[in-house]
Amino acid sequence: MLKYIARRFLFSVVTLLILSLVVFIGVELLPGDLATAFLGREATPTSLASLRAELGLDRPVLERYVNWLGDALHGDLGVSLARNRPVNELIGVRMRNTLLLGLTAGFIGLPLALALGVIAGLTRDRKPDIWISTIALVLMTLPEFVTATFLILLFAITWPILPAVTIVSTGAPIKEMLPNIVLPVVTLTFVMVAHNLRMVRTNVIDVMTSDYVQMAILEGVPYRRVVLRHALPNALLPTINLLAMYIAWLVGGLVIIEQVFNYPGIGTLMIQAVHDRDIPVVQSVILLVASAYVLLNLGADLLTMVLNPRLRSMRG
Repeated sequence: MLKYIARRFLFSVVTLLILSLVVFIGVELLPGDLATAFLGREATPTSLASLRAELGLDRPVLERYVNWLGDALHGDLGVSLARNRPVNELIGVRMRNTLLLGLTAGFIGLPLALALGVIAGLTRDRKPDIWISTIALVLMTLPEFVTATFLILLFAITWPILPAVTIVSTGAPIKEMLPNIVLPVVTLTFVMVAHNLRMVRTNVIDVMTSDYVQMAILEGVPYRRVVLRHALPNALLPTINLLAMYIAWLVGGLVIIEQVFNYPGIGTLMIQAVHDRDIPVVQSVILLVASAYVLLNLGADLLTMVLNPRLRSMRG
């Protein structure tokens, strides 16, 4: 087991290193740079060369990558070229806002998805299952911006009880942010519940139709005990990895949701940085999101192995 954990950890480190290189090169391949975006139509070869030298953009790509990676490993993500502020400072407050939005939706959406998925799975092809599955299918087919627009129309225009967009500053206290996250959280909850409950339902049905569960029922084991002690633990184990990926998706900034509601999170910062060709910010945000995916996936794998004795014996 320890060897497996060590291998997975080493694989995650190598993956992050490769991702950092891909991110750096990918951003470098974007058309234009900050000097071009900053000078605009007034740019001349001389002024472009001077500004690039001032910003350090004239150095070789490999040299800049090594310097950037070394600083990142020490927790220094550099300075925003467009805003002349430390990237850590820019990302810090934006990440707080994104976590506030994402974790609130997660605390509501994930338990709701698990509960509805279990109910649908245990009532297969009956009315509760039909209603839950139909609503989930409808929500899955609607893009996030459509759901968000409908909620704005309903609760900010028809019945103006909630703000349509975020109107507080980026660094506002959390208590001032709370009224502004209601509609984004509801939108995210719809998306999370719709996708996750379908998977939970499938797993519950698979376990309930398995031989050992059917045998337990035939032998007279109480149905409630079969469900709670045997079926549900085995049905929910496969969901851990997908739930981890959805949490990583939440950490990733929820670009569409943040744009629709003008929410000052990490996704909005990313779009602004791409527009400004602010390379340090773009690289840092992408690397942060990629790291969340890799680390959460690692944690989900390890948690699944700990909870499943068969996997521990296979990988021990």
